[in-house]
Amino acid sequence: MSNKSHEGWSVPAVDAVRVTPSTRVADLDRNGTPGFDGDKALGERLLEERGAHLSALQEKLYANGRATDENRSVLLILQGMDTAGKGGMVRNVIGHMDPQGVDHAAFGVPTEEEKRHHYLWRIRKALPRNGQVGVFDRSHYEDVLVVRVHNLVPPEQWEPRYDEINHFEKELVESGTTLIKVAMFVSLDEQKKRLAERLDRPDKYWKYNPGDVTERGYWPQYQQAYQDMLDRTSTEHAPWHVVPCDRKWYSRLAVTELLIDALERLDLHWPPADFDVEVEKARLAAS
Repeated sequence: MSNKSHEGWSVPAVDAVRVTPSTRVADLDRNGTPGFDGDKALGERLLEERGAHLSALQEKLYANGRATDENRSVLLILQGMDTAGKGGMVRNVIGHMDPQGVDHAAFGVPTEEEKRHHYLWRIRKALPRNGQVGVFDRSHYEDVLVVRVHNLVPPEQWEPRYDEINHFEKELVESGTTLIKVAMFVSLDEQKKRLAERLDRPDKYWKYNPGDVTERGYWPQYQQAYQDMLDRTSTEHAPWHVVPCDRKWYSRLAVTELLIDALERLDLHWPPADFDVEVEKARLAAS
């Protein structure tokens, strides 16, 4: 998709939201729609249409994983502040896919067992299998974000992790995994609005965490931590994409396009039959 645009896009999404050396977290328009000139109605229509295309591409990846030994998979990393829309992204974008071909993992506060291991231990355990689309709701980047902001370990411990993560991700790519890293940014005002909605609706109480309000007090520290994350770990083999999330329809459409682009680049073909088709037709007709 990088060499052509689709309806509504003046610039392909994969180019419009990709991090560049000039990307500055503090200057991001979280209500913006980079590269997309259409309105919400068009965006929601395209989400369904492109979602159907995404589903077909994912089925081809899944079929190859079942029928061949080629080690190919896709890993979507969703990293963002509370209320950025990670859960909605899974429901409304990944929801277009066959769940048999999706490996989903959400990373919260490490368990006691996880704390006894290297921080990448739980990440390696959740990597997508051959033919799967993996989805990480939060990720190993928590260990250079939350850990840093709350001083859970000293700087001399978290600072080397940037290079360690780059090495880890390069190994993943070389082993056949395509990485799509999405940093989801919501504005402070929109986050407040979404948290207030959770308090106003009994069906949303379960989503509300009092700690989310506490985290708002660390907003400047998080913005700097995210800036350093983008600067230090957006690489040629695993670039970051920055997606504004105040408009949920846009963020979902943009991520759909990133997934489509990644799957199209794999240039997948339907696996050939490992049996004689004509013989099987004859056997079926005679049965």
